[in-house]
Parts: sequence; C-alpha cells; structure tokens
Amino acid sequence: MIGEMAPDFTLPRDGGGTITLSDLRGKTVVVYFYPRDDTPGCTTQAKGFTEMGDAFAAAGAVVLGISKDSVAKHDKFRDKHGLSVALLSDEDDDVCAAYGVWKEKNMYGKVHMGIERSTFLIDAEGRIQREWRKVKVPGHVEEVLEAVQAR
Repeated sequence: MIGEMAPDFTLPRDGGGTITLSDLRGKTVVVYFYPRDDTPGCTTQAKGFTEMGDAFAAAGAVVLGISKDSVAKHDKFRDKHGLSVALLSDEDDDVCAAYGVWKEKNMYGKVHMGIERSTFLIDAEGRIQREWRKVKVPGHVEEVLEAVQAR
C-alpha cells in the first residue's frame, strides 16, 4: 500500500458529525486502527495520541482513531479518559477491510475476526507514506510522531 492513494472514507465521529479523509488533503494524516474502546492496550494508545496531540498538530498532522465501536461507545471512552483524538466508527468494517486490517485472529485457541492494530501515515496528497502492522503499543505513538516530524 505504500505509495498508493489511501482509500477514502467518510465515517461518523465521537461528539457527532463525520470526517472525510479526502477533506484533509493538504495535511499529514495519521490513521490508526484499534480493536476496541476501553481495553488496556487501546486505552494506552488513545491516551498516548492525546498526550502527544500538540506535537502532532505542531508537525501539521491530524490523528484519527478508527474501530468498529459505535459513536456512543466512543463518546463514553473519550469522556472516561479525557481523550482529544478524533475517534471514528466503522461499524460495517468497510474501511477496516479497505486498509486490510480486518483479519482472522486467534486468541486462546479461538479463531475470530477482528481489527489488527495498525497505523498509516498519509501525506498531504493522500498517499500512504508509511504503515505499521501488528502494532505493539509501548513506544508506538513516539515512533509515529518521529516519522511525522521527519517529513
């Protein structure tokens, strides 16, 4: 996917309204996919992007978090943890599929479909410049910020 145009989307977001990726042309966009609101890894990741929000903004980047959770769940998650990163709802998993993050997962011997934690760095023209798959949360937000700042 690197070098290709990022699949466009319009998704509902926490707090109401929608966000369309192509409306953000001219800005660097970080899109991160995460499995579920209010789980330990996802909470740590969302808090990290929130805490580094000013640094991402200073580097000219917009950060978008996407999961299959509903907007109502996103609102509760945001309010509970004081999150400022935009949380988008992909309940139909169309966007997850377009980015190749909707995968078969195996947990404790049970196979199920779910979101593989992944992050995409999209340039001002809408092309994917970098991708991180099977993300491990510790240090990830800092690594993404360094990649944004290096642009």
